[in-house]
Amino acid sequence: MLCYEVLHAKGYRLTPQRILVLKTIYHADNHISAEEIYEQLHDRFPYINKSTIYRILELLSGLKLVTESNLGDGCIRYHAAIKGHHHHLICRICGKVIDLEESTLGPLKASMLRDYGFDADLRHMVISGVCSDCRSS
Repeated sequence: MLCYEVLHAKGYRLTPQRILVLKTIYHADNHISAEEIYEQLHDRFPYINKSTIYRILELLSGLKLVTESNLGDGCIRYHAAIKGHHHHLICRICGKVIDLEESTLGPLKASMLRDYGFDADLRHMVISGVCSDCRSS
């Protein structure tokens, strides 16, 4: 189901501000912060303000239309859930971001279910550590 359809089905109006935020997140090449969304929109649409963006992001996150991630810089970043699941390895030293394949986490999910009876939600994960470049220097 498309984001617009989910909003409508849950009784939320499809306001111009919500459409702008949704489009900005969807068209972002990478995860995007609320501040970056504001910067992209404010010049063209000066009526939009940061508090509106934060409220929209809270709504979209609550409806599971966007995922939230802290990629190690202390800033929450957003990603369109419709773009699929993916995971990141973040180097604590240099900040390098490495994408992790979904299939890598399959055995971990199965192990948690089998050993602990815990059905983990592994749709979007960030794992911190030290990359090979930093370990070898």
